[in-house]
Amino acid sequence: MQSHIFANSGVGFATAKVLATCQSPIYHIIMTGRNLTKVQSAQTQIQSMPNVKGTLAALELDVTDDGSINRAFKTVEEQYGHLDALINNAASGSRDSDIKTRMQACMDTNVVGPAVVASMFRPLLLKATKPYSIYVSSGAGSMTRASQSSVHQVSNDEAYRASKAALNMLAVKEHVDYSQKGLRVFTMSPGFVVSNLRGTDEYARHGWGQNAGDPEVSGQTIMSLLQGERDADVGKFVHKDGVHPW
Repeated sequence: MQSHIFANSGVGFATAKVLATCQSPIYHIIMTGRNLTKVQSAQTQIQSMPNVKGTLAALELDVTDDGSINRAFKTVEEQYGHLDALINNAASGSRDSDIKTRMQACMDTNVVGPAVVASMFRPLLLKATKPYSIYVSSGAGSMTRASQSSVHQVSNDEAYRASKAALNMLAVKEHVDYSQKGLRVFTMSPGFVVSNLRGTDEYARHGWGQNAGDPEVSGQTIMSLLQGERDADVGKFVHKDGVHPW
């Protein structure tokens, strides 16, 4: 099985680690990111673990660069011929003081990029026996949850929230359009976990003092999707404990 993961930090890295160290040796994880050196470093870190059973490869892929997407696609097509799982995990959490800047950053990385990547790689997915397309979203993208006054508010976060709501729509459309062809589509909320999305300093990574959780829990959720344990929730907005409202 080839699992395509954006994976040099946070949820992506944790997912690659979970898949590579699970009891099954069937996973071949293609770790991708904008900076190939960082991806290779992450790959080496996982490969050095004593309980690795899966195999890993490193590939440069910048979802905001059409040339990068095309090159990554050609590499995967030539080397593997098909793809069993595509995990769209690239994200920007820009909270820039200028609204146009933060909207553009979040939409380009969180919506336009994943849409192009999904479109490009979908033919390889449809060649697989039981393909999965997983969009890593956020509970912040749920309009139902956002409308509740009890939801924690962060300044300048409307761009991130709007982009994740738009990503959810991409997933819904893909489910409607391709489920009859065997593609299993999920939108997945990783929860509030340690991540570089909020910044690279430890205070930001750990949620500004809000005790962000372990991203490996998110990796376990993604593995449960790939192993078919959540197939009853296909086409929905899932998290580790159930399903979010749109």
